[in-house]
Amino acid sequence: MLIAADKFKGSLTAVQVAERVTAGLRNVVPDAQVEALPVADGGDGTVDAAVAAGFERRKVRVAGPLGHEVTAAFALRGGTAVVEMAEASGLQRLPAGVFAPLTASTYGSGELLRAALDAGARTVVFGVGGSATTDGGAGMLSALGARFLDADGEPVPPGGGGLSELASADLSGLDPRLGSVELVLASDVDNPLTGPKGAPAVYGPQKGASPDDVSALDAALAHYAKVLEEAVGAKAAENAASPGAGAAGGIGYGALLLGARFRPGIEVMLEVLGFAPALEWAELVITGEGSLDEQTLHGKAPAGVAAAARAADKEVVAVCGRLALLPEALGRAGIRRAYPLTSVEPDVAKCISDAGPILERVAEQIARDFLN
Repeated sequence: MLIAADKFKGSLTAVQVAERVTAGLRNVVPDAQVEALPVADGGDGTVDAAVAAGFERRKVRVAGPLGHEVTAAFALRGGTAVVEMAEASGLQRLPAGVFAPLTASTYGSGELLRAALDAGARTVVFGVGGSATTDGGAGMLSALGARFLDADGEPVPPGGGGLSELASADLSGLDPRLGSVELVLASDVDNPLTGPKGAPAVYGPQKGASPDDVSALDAALAHYAKVLEEAVGAKAAENAASPGAGAAGGIGYGALLLGARFRPGIEVMLEVLGFAPALEWAELVITGEGSLDEQTLHGKAPAGVAAAARAADKEVVAVCGRLALLPEALGRAGIRRAYPLTSVEPDVAKCISDAGPILERVAEQIARDFLN
């Protein structure tokens, strides 16, 4: 049996989910053969999943989204690095209840990428999601050597709001090592940079942006893309309209300017984590995440795990905190059955606060249904 589940956000890490499911299975079948492969789709928790799969955690001091120094980590194995932008520039790095939609910067994410290059990485999987930022990756590019100047030749202020003052862009100073590294943009969203489906409109409100902020950010990012087009040519405009450009407040756009290849995050991570060889011996795969809902079907970890398992003719069930999908939708996704925490504890607040013990009971039910 293979446990390949994502985190239950706010309750359990992916590693803890695997530990609790394993314990529940073995409460019923003590000698059950279980392998755990915690997964992630490029968002927060991606580095942890890589470390659980055998990568080395490397810590580095970088700028957080507000400019204060934080300790962030990336994962390294051989010549492959897994860099998670949320480690440096995520909402998790903001003080509780504090948002900075106009000023939060991705500078620290650029510092993380530079640290991966310093460590000798030849392939960098750049997982983006959970960001506090909407700066189009300008901060990240600045940390890697780009210059964004106002009409007086001074650096523009940090954050997406500051890009409205942008007069010129110079990418000639970018770290030359970027030209010889394979950079993979791993994301579960395919939004363009701007417009009704762009980063500010779709994700800005989650980062504290008011309607006026959203309008200001959309205009600033459109202006930013125009200035970059003048600096580096038509590819800047093409990249702005490309799938993934709007990922994580537009950091996807910055990554595409660096030559990154956009791929669905869960597909990339399953390759990096070694899902295929782990799948070979498993008769049943248990996946899951905190909420199984419509979003799950659009590139989230459980859908990716189920698709890969189904292609190998393996049976899949899912665990979750909350289930908002009908059996038909689960079936189309390749999931035979879902086991929500609410099936054994109707009190949602308890499911959140006591997720571990409740998940263990859920896993006991899976063992009774599939292992006895």
